[in-house]
Amino acid sequence: MPAAAPAMGRQRVAKRPRSRNRAQTLIGYLFSSGYGVLLLVFGVLPMAYALYLSLTKAGQFVGLDNFVKILGDFRFFPAVQHVAIFVAIWVVSLIVLVVVLALIVHAVRVRWLSSTTRFLFYIPGAFAGSAGVMLWLFLLDPSVSPVSVVLGQFGFTSFIQTVAQPNLPVIFTVIAFWTGAGGWIIIMFGALNNISQEIMEAARIDGAGPIKTAWYIQIPLLRKWIAYMAVISLAFGSQLFVEPKILSLASRGVVPKDYSLNQLAYLIAFGPQGDFNGSAAISILLLVVAMALAAFFVFKGGLFERD
Repeated sequence: MPAAAPAMGRQRVAKRPRSRNRAQTLIGYLFSSGYGVLLLVFGVLPMAYALYLSLTKAGQFVGLDNFVKILGDFRFFPAVQHVAIFVAIWVVSLIVLVVVLALIVHAVRVRWLSSTTRFLFYIPGAFAGSAGVMLWLFLLDPSVSPVSVVLGQFGFTSFIQTVAQPNLPVIFTVIAFWTGAGGWIIIMFGALNNISQEIMEAARIDGAGPIKTAWYIQIPLLRKWIAYMAVISLAFGSQLFVEPKILSLASRGVVPKDYSLNQLAYLIAFGPQGDFNGSAAISILLLVVAMALAAFFVFKGGLFERD
């Protein structure tokens, strides 16, 4: 009996961690179940239905006919070009400016400045997309804008000149950066705080200045976060809709109604054509391209690699 008692005690101790791990696993599934249900209802099922619509017509399987029809639409490739230019400018400028600003904020060692700046970064993101664009309608009109002097330096004397089609990718980039970059700066700031102080101290001992430390140590250690930001920004940029839609209404047609792919899909589905199958084909093409680009950033950035 005395010899059996320690063995029974060890079994009880072994069972406790197992039961605790099971409870933690159950809690984890419980917390993530809400997201899983929403993802299924508002993500997977609509995507499957869009795929079904893109391959059928009046309930009959037509293969790739809807895709061929959309690719032959004279409005499709100009919309692709518009979105591609915007996404390229948006993603590159976002990555560069966010990383640089995060490094600057992190380098400032004054507590009140960094906390105040972080709070200010969050404010633009509190505006809904349409509300933010309405604010920019006011800022882009030289007749009432508080930055009319700046607009005048670029030769813009009227709202129509400001929102001319060649200027739209830059305008949409500025609006998107103003709205969403602040949150990314805070995320990058937090990632910089997680870099080991021992590594930073070793860099200082080796004689690395701020620029070399940022280039050879901080930015490489931010690689996964930068890849994550690029993936999310691609998803955001490829779904361009609200900004050109509101500008089109405000400019009375100067900004075309089919400027972006989402606008074109909307027009095809709810316009005179009433072609939901063609609209679904555009959605699937957009999804495939966005997923391919996202996969590129995921693998190049080592997003799922373990340190």
